[in-house]
Amino acid sequence: MDTILDFQKNKINWLKLVICVIGIVLLGSISGFANIGNIQTWYAALDKPSFNPPNSVFGPVWTTLYALMGVSLYRIWQSPKTAQRTKSLRIFFVQLVLNFCWSFIFFYFHLPGFAAIEILVLWGMILWMILSFLKINHWAAYLQIPYLLWVSFASVLNISIWWLNS
Repeated sequence: MDTILDFQKNKINWLKLVICVIGIVLLGSISGFANIGNIQTWYAALDKPSFNPPNSVFGPVWTTLYALMGVSLYRIWQSPKTAQRTKSLRIFFVQLVLNFCWSFIFFYFHLPGFAAIEILVLWGMILWMILSFLKINHWAAYLQIPYLLWVSFASVLNISIWWLNS
């Protein structure tokens, strides 16, 4: 049976796993820390829909999602070197760049309309990544489903904020 980290089949390369998880969590944290001032000022002053979660929810959710991304990345990185693996890694890093940029577009540049377009592109890239990962490792793909669901919610939230403040 295929397990999340393949304890039975393979030895875990702990260094690669830690690099993947900590690296992705740190990268995600950079955008959060870089935009904290705008979150406490500009974002706090915006009209938000009734389903907007408290700010305290976002940090733990994103940290968890970034950790899952890191484990997923590790599983793909550990898979045999093929053209599909190379393609999947490229898709992963493109969506990661889009993820990173969204925070700056929304919070730093105060462009919720443009951020709404960008997050929809991000959503498509996440879906493409999941489908690409499925061809290599099912667990790597399944670990991305919470991320897709959260970005789906974040997309609705982003569009709602843009609409309410236009």
